[in-house]
Formats: sequence, structure tokens, C-alpha cells
Amino acid sequence: MQKIDRFLRLMNDRGASDFHLTVGRPPMLRSGGSIETIRYRLVTEADFVDMLKPVTPGRIWEDYVRKGDADYSYEIPNVARFRVNLFRQQRGAGAVFRVIPSKIMTLEQLGLPEQLRRIAQMRSGLVLVTGPTGSGKSTTLAAIIDLINETRSLHIITIEDPIEFVHPNKKCLIHQREIGNHAKSFAEALKAAGREDPDLILVGEMRDLETISMALSAAERGTLVFGTLHTNNAAKTMDRIINVFPAGEQEGIRNVLGETIRAVVAQQLLPKIGGGRAVALEILFASPAVGNMIREGKTPQITSAIQTGVKEGMIDMDTSIRRLFEDGKITGRAAYDKAIDKESFKDVLT
Repeated sequence: MQKIDRFLRLMNDRGASDFHLTVGRPPMLRSGGSIETIRYRLVTEADFVDMLKPVTPGRIWEDYVRKGDADYSYEIPNVARFRVNLFRQQRGAGAVFRVIPSKIMTLEQLGLPEQLRRIAQMRSGLVLVTGPTGSGKSTTLAAIIDLINETRSLHIITIEDPIEFVHPNKKCLIHQREIGNHAKSFAEALKAAGREDPDLILVGEMRDLETISMALSAAERGTLVFGTLHTNNAAKTMDRIINVFPAGEQEGIRNVLGETIRAVVAQQLLPKIGGGRAVALEILFASPAVGNMIREGKTPQITSAIQTGVKEGMIDMDTSIRRLFEDGKITGRAAYDKAIDKESFKDVLT
């Protein structure tokens, strides 16, 4: 057993989501959304190297030493897999381990609404799952991919950094590629995927212009493309994609996005009263009206389209948050802090 394993086993036993190892501080866990300290001495630079170097692939450790940060995945058999980030900061070295559940949960087990099953039946276009870091985007996408894997016969290519959930081949043929080990970049892997006869491409993170452009091109060609962004509602998601491009290209991108977008699921995790976290969801299913809003640069109207699309299974973020508050699951302060239109949430603070 590696030295780091005892901390990761403790993390797993406590149901924590993240483990932090930072030079100059004792080890820490994130549990229920809050950081808590483990009873242990202050970590030294020598401790850090002693614990991390043996579990880090040699090439990745060299990248970390040279560049100052690196990502990879680590597994303790029969316990859990972890997504790892190493970095250097003002006080020295740091590392974060995030647990990746070994079992892929279903939409029902995650408490996600029934209408998300519609995404598993889509044939082409762009589906985006968005939200801040740690909001469960990967978990939601894994559940949808697993549902497709059980119900359809497709060729699925995932492009991730690093691979999180490992999907067995059920009805689908699934190839999972990891940036660094199997491809140099998301854009390079996406370019190759176009020659690999895919029905569905999952892009772990649409983080730059080239990746976003190639994902849109794949969706335009008729491939079903799943991707993630760090935005907290559908309107901001459209703006983020469009604004990545130079001004002279934005009209053309609005046209492509208006034609290819099929759904946006934005999610945020809020601290629950009594412990744990509750998920607030915004769900947009594209329509001709929504497509026109995107093409005409009227993305602020998308929220109104969602509010009038309740019968189609849509819900806006603020309505989802308010329901959690009215059901007594979250505090007024938590609701206000995560709300999009804070003016409409002032009443929850009284």
C-alpha cells in the first residue's frame, strides 16, 4: 500500500469528495461542501514528494516538475478511482484528489428528472452539461452514456482529461481516450474521432476555441456530441460559446449553434439543511424558437423560452432553486447565493 492510500481510504470511508495535500498545512478533506482538517502534522515538501511521486506516472511527474501542474487518474483497487491534480503555488506544492465513484449511477439513483432520459434518444447535434467545478457534470453525463449503452447499439468515443468513469461495452462499442496518454489535445483527438466512424463523441471539456469549433463541426456533420462548460445557465452557455470566437466569425457561429444545439443541462450543488448537497437543474430542450433566438443574437430571451416550456419538460435555474428552498431542503442564504436573478430572491433572506 502506498503512503497516500491511507488518506484516500479515510476520504472514501467518510464519504468526502476531495482530498487536499498542501505543503505547510495538514491534509484536508471536503465533505458536504465544507473543508475540514485531518489530525496530522504540517506537510513538508519532502512529505509531499514522498507521498505523491510513487503514485504519479514518471512522464507526468516530469511534466509537473517542468510546468508546475499536471493531471492524471489514480486507482486503489476495490476502493475507488481518483482524479488527481498536482500544482505548485506560492507556499510550495499542492495536490487535490477527487473521488470518481467506481459504480456508474443511474439517473434515478442520482435523483435527476425523468425528462433527461430524452437525451439518450437523441440522434445528432450538440448536448451540453454545464456548471461550476464539482457540480456533478461528469456524473450526470456518465449516467446518460450508461443509459445509451444499455438501450442502443452505437459507437461512442469519449475524450477526457483524465478518464473518469470507465464504461464497459454493453450494447455499445465504447472507446475512451485520455489526453496525454492517448492524444496530445482535445482538438487533436476530436480531429481523429471524425475518421473513426463515431455515432457519439463525448468531449470532457470544451475549453478553447479550436476544441469548441471542432465539436460544432462534428455536430453539424450529424454526429451526436456531448460536452461540458463551466457556465450556470443555458443563456450564459450560448454566450460563452459565441464569445470564444473572433467578432467577425460570431454571426456564422450563431447560425451553426442555432442549428445544432439539442439540449442544455445546467446544474449547481447547494448545501442541504442537515448535511449533504442538493442539485438545482436548468433544462433546455431546443426548439425552432430557441434556434432563432441564438441566430438573431437574442440569447437573454432563452430563459423566458425555458419558463414557457414547462410542458416540454424544461425548467429554469431560479425556479429549480426556489423549489429546493420552498421544500425546506436549503436555506434562504444558499438559495440567494446561487440564484441567477438575485433581485427576485431578496424575499428568501427575510
